Amino acid sequence: MSASAVLAAAGGNTPSIPAPHVEYGQLSPMLVVFGAAVAGVLVEAFVPRRLRRWTQVSLSLVALVGAFVAVVVLAAQGHGAPRIDLLAMESVALDGPALFLQGVILLVAVVTVLTYAERRLEPKAGGEPADVFAAQAAATPGGEQERAAVRAGFTTTEVFPLTMFAVGGMLLFPAANDLLTMFVALEVFSLPLYLLCALARRRRLLSQEAAVKYFLLGAFASAFFLFGTALLYGYAGSVKLVDIADIVSGKTMTTAAQLSSTRSDVLLLTGLAMLAVGLLFKVGAVPFHSWTPDVYQGAPTPVTGFMASATKVAAFGAFLRLFYVAFPGLRLDWRPVLWGVAILTMVVGAVLAVTQQDVKRLLAYSSIAHAGFILTGVIAVNKQGLSSVLFYLAAYSFVTLGAFAVVTLVRDSKGEATHLSSWAGLGRRSPLVAAVFALFLLAFAGIPLTSGFTGKFAVFQAAAAGGATPLVIVGVLSSAVAAFFYIRVIVLMFFSDPKPGGPTVAIPSAFTATAIGVGVLVTLGLGLLPQYFLDLASKASLFAY
Repeated sequence: MSASAVLAAAGGNTPSIPAPHVEYGQLSPMLVVFGAAVAGVLVEAFVPRRLRRWTQVSLSLVALVGAFVAVVVLAAQGHGAPRIDLLAMESVALDGPALFLQGVILLVAVVTVLTYAERRLEPKAGGEPADVFAAQAAATPGGEQERAAVRAGFTTTEVFPLTMFAVGGMLLFPAANDLLTMFVALEVFSLPLYLLCALARRRRLLSQEAAVKYFLLGAFASAFFLFGTALLYGYAGSVKLVDIADIVSGKTMTTAAQLSSTRSDVLLLTGLAMLAVGLLFKVGAVPFHSWTPDVYQGAPTPVTGFMASATKVAAFGAFLRLFYVAFPGLRLDWRPVLWGVAILTMVVGAVLAVTQQDVKRLLAYSSIAHAGFILTGVIAVNKQGLSSVLFYLAAYSFVTLGAFAVVTLVRDSKGEATHLSSWAGLGRRSPLVAAVFALFLLAFAGIPLTSGFTGKFAVFQAAAAGGATPLVIVGVLSSAVAAFFYIRVIVLMFFSDPKPGGPTVAIPSAFTATAIGVGVLVTLGLGLLPQYFLDLASKASLFAY
């Protein structure tokens, strides 16, 4: 019997499968970015090599700006606050934190693409300007194929669609309303980052080593996250965050099949612990931080800035949603653990940063310490804590991008001069560049009139209001230790004699200059006039339940 005859015989007795309802308008920021990523792959396949770079830069910038405009339009229409929506069969939440963090990620991505487009800093290759990425990524480092690609002036323009895929995953990660969607988003933005870390033009082996370390440890973290998802599904019978919260709180009656699994909290607590491992790895918290300094040092510096800022924003957004939406009823169980993690992260990050002699590794340990500071706001478990974390993430992202953009300017014959001894006397050689880097370091240290001070004050105030005063004391002491190595670098730049024949400060194009300028403006703006942005973060601090 044919298939049509079988269907005809079944008639109306066959239950129909409901078609999924997708709200394309509300999902437009992510759809625009993913669409541009797919278009970027097609550009690599069909556009001539000489035209690819400008095509990719233009496509990426237009898509990111368009996606940001879509976020602003959604916010202006009342989505997120006061209106909260669950989209794509309730797998994606459109609420205040999601829109706020998506806006930050998109702005960070715009600045990142500008740093990718820089071609004035590296020596010309084959008579053509060169960027920081390998001429041919698939070539063996130091081999004849790589040398031929350099002589031909090839450029690895695949970095742009890879970055767009990563940005799309980052937009979805903090908005995911169920664990499977969150896992898919985690993999979508992680896999391109593994590749991007291996594409440095200089120090190819160090770059590839960083990528392998990041990939292997990231795979383990993803496995923990997925196993935790399976255990929580076994406990609650659902992967939706709200359903898990209802089962934990007892608002939803368990079925007979669930009764045996919910009688004990073993699956629940073990699953939560495994999810926390996956997310703490992404934010670079102790004891899951070991990949951070090596990867930050080995990856191309623009990619390092992108990872250090956008990844932390997306990961903390998912962290907040997981603990504030799915597990508020278990705060007595997870808060003490996060206390310990936050204290270790702040102390280890600050103390080990003092011993570093490489600028990129110093900034890596600085990012670890800042992850601990942000965790103090998460531990507050109140609206003030949520809004302070949102503000801190926005402030920290642009300071980090600006700092790594400055690092690309200090160069010697081997490329970027990242050893601290090379920065001695930089204030005399290039006062403007040294002053800008000093501003970023002061913001990291939390000096008043910078965005770093406002962010730290907000998270510490929220933690104190949430009953975590001892944690605030540890945070203040860690900030004092951190201030020591930041100020040490400033003293080295302005009060040391420059070495004869030392590194030079390259003059950037408008791309890198714009990236640094945006970092300076945001650092000063959020430090001098923070109230509007604090209010904006406060209005956005309402999750979809």
